[in-house]
Amino acid sequence: MNEKLLTSELMILALKHLDQLLPKKVLLTVGGGGSMILAHHFPLATTDLDAIPQGMELYEFDHFIKQVSLELGIPGDWLNPYFSTFAYVLPADYKNRLVSVFNGKTLTAMALGKEDMLIMKCFAHRKKDIAHARALIKAGADTQMVEKHILHLQDKGLTAAKDAIDFLDDLLEE
Repeated sequence: MNEKLLTSELMILALKHLDQLLPKKVLLTVGGGGSMILAHHFPLATTDLDAIPQGMELYEFDHFIKQVSLELGIPGDWLNPYFSTFAYVLPADYKNRLVSVFNGKTLTAMALGKEDMLIMKCFAHRKKDIAHARALIKAGADTQMVEKHILHLQDKGLTAAKDAIDFLDDLLEE
């Protein structure tokens, strides 16, 4: 199994290769580490690029992902939609804050904005998310908006929101 880490440069190279292969227009919504790296310039490398494709069915799209994997010697799941299972915590207007990270002839990639990444980090609340969340706050994420959204989810009965708001409160008290 290939454990090659994806840097910003390698992600962009992979997206360029993917852009050359796609037969029709696809929009990627990028989250996770890919968003931290490409949109928010956080200096790290990750094992994959979390992205949700629109404009092509996932089973179709996967063929092109695998082809890029072979061309560049990167993992077969270098691009995957795993973060979509957590996208339910995002505000309805998250698309208004998307940041353009790649524009090709067939492929466009837009990454989650600072506030939406901070919301995702608060809900994940893993040890590795602390530094990412701090960087987003330092970069100017609107913490009042984030807090208001998480509290709204808590009021709606989302039990995970309690841990998310505690995570945010701990960060803001530092």
